[in-house]
Amino acid sequence: MASTAQKMSKMQLTAMVVGGMVGAGIFSLPRTFANATGPLGAVIAWLIAGTGMYMLARVFQSLAERKPEMDAGVFAYARAGFGDYPGFLSAFGYWIGSCIGNVSYWVLIKSTLGAFFPVFGDGNTVVAIVVASIGIWLFHFMILKGVQQAAFINSVVTVAKIVPILVFIVILIFAFRMNLFRANLYGGDLTGNIFEQVRATMLVTVFVFIGIEGASVYSRYAKERADVGRATILGFIGVTALMVLVTMLPYAVLQRADIAGMRQPSMAAVLEAVVGHWGAIFVSLGLIVSVLGAYLAWSLICAEVLFAAANTKDMPTVFAKENANKVPANALWLTNVIVQLLVISTYFSRDAFALMLNLTSAMSLIPYLFVAAYGFMVSRRGETYELRPEERTRDLIIASIAGIYTIFMIFAGGLKFILLSAVLYAPGTALYIWARREQGKTVFITPDWVIFIVAVIGAVIGIYALATGMITL
Repeated sequence: MASTAQKMSKMQLTAMVVGGMVGAGIFSLPRTFANATGPLGAVIAWLIAGTGMYMLARVFQSLAERKPEMDAGVFAYARAGFGDYPGFLSAFGYWIGSCIGNVSYWVLIKSTLGAFFPVFGDGNTVVAIVVASIGIWLFHFMILKGVQQAAFINSVVTVAKIVPILVFIVILIFAFRMNLFRANLYGGDLTGNIFEQVRATMLVTVFVFIGIEGASVYSRYAKERADVGRATILGFIGVTALMVLVTMLPYAVLQRADIAGMRQPSMAAVLEAVVGHWGAIFVSLGLIVSVLGAYLAWSLICAEVLFAAANTKDMPTVFAKENANKVPANALWLTNVIVQLLVISTYFSRDAFALMLNLTSAMSLIPYLFVAAYGFMVSRRGETYELRPEERTRDLIIASIAGIYTIFMIFAGGLKFILLSAVLYAPGTALYIWARREQGKTVFITPDWVIFIVAVIGAVIGIYALATGMITL
C-alpha cells in the first residue's frame, strides 16, 4: 500500500482522468470525423458514444464505491466476476492496448513536427523513430523517481494543455458561419447512408474516451475512496463537452471536404485556415504538451495495471516488485520495452496513427465489456445493496446499457480489429501460463480452454490474413 505522502486528492485523480482522455485523439477529431460524416452524423455518433461511455463511467463509479477492496478495478472486476483466465485477458488486453495508445502519442507528436520539419514525415520516419525512442526512456527514468512527482507534473500539464483547446473553441465560435454549417449538415458529397457514416466514426469515439477509468486504475492512491467515482464523472463531463465542440465547430468555418483533406493534427490545420500560420503553431505547441502529458498519465496506468495484476497472481510475481520510490519498476520496464518495439514497427505502416488509434480502441473494448458485465452481476444479485438498496434497479439499467454499448462497439469496429486483437491475446497467454505454473496451479479449467482455443483460431486466421494481404497495416 502506498504511503500517506503518496496519496492523491480528488483534483489529482480528476487530472488523471482528464490527462488520460485529452491526448492525441482530441487534436485529430476534425479530419477524422469529416472523413466519415457531416454534422448530423457527428451529433448522432456523439450521442451514442456519450451515452454509452457515460453509462460505463457510472458503472466505474458504482463499483468503486461498492467494491472498494478491488484496486486497479478495470481487470479486477473481470477476475471477480468471471474467473482467473478472463481476469488475465482483461488485464493483458487493457495493458497492451494502453501500450499501443502510447505509441500513437509519439506518432502524432512527430507528425506534428513534420509539418515544420519534413525529416519527421508523418511520424514514422527513421529520424522520428529515433527521437521518439529517446523520449520513451527519458519519461521512463523520470517515472522511476516516484509516482507522486509524476502525478503532480500530470496535474500541471493537464491545466496547460486545456488552454489551446479552449482558445480554438472560442475563436471558432466567433468565426461561426451558419450557411457553411447547413451546407455540411448531411456530409455533402459523401457516399453511404447516415448509419454507415456514423459506424465509421465509432472506434474513434472509443479512442478519445479511453482514460475514463484513469482514477479507478489508480484507486489505491486515493485519499478518499469516494473521490475515485467523483473524479471519473467530473473528468468525463468536462472532456466530453470539449470533444463535441472540437468536432462540430470546424463544420461552420470550412467545407467538409477541405477538413477531410487536412493532415493530422487537423485541429492545427483548421485554426491555421481561420487565423493564419500562428494558429497552427499555437495548436501544435498545445498538442505536444497535451500528448506528452497524456503519455505520462498512460505510462503510470500501464505500469499500475501490470503491478496490480501481479499482486493478485494474474501476472508473474516479478512485476509486483516496487523500487525504493514505490514505483512498480519491473512493470514499467516491460511496458516501455513493448512501447519501444511498437514504435519501431510503425516504420512499416502506411498510416501508423490511424492503425494505433483503432487497435487501441479494439483492445480496450473487451476489458470494458467485463466491467459492464460485472456491474450487471453485482446489481442483479444485490451484492452490497444492503446499503442504499433503492439504487439497485437504477444500477442494473445503467450496467445493461453499458454492456449493450460495448458489444455494439466491438462489432462496429469490424472483423479486422477482432482478428488483430486475437493475434495479440493468444501469445500474451504465455504470461498467464508462467504465472499459473509459478503458483503450482492448473493452467486452464474447461471454460478457459474454450476461450483459449477461440483466441488461437482467431490469431491463426489473423496472421494468415496479414501474410496474404487480406488485412493491411
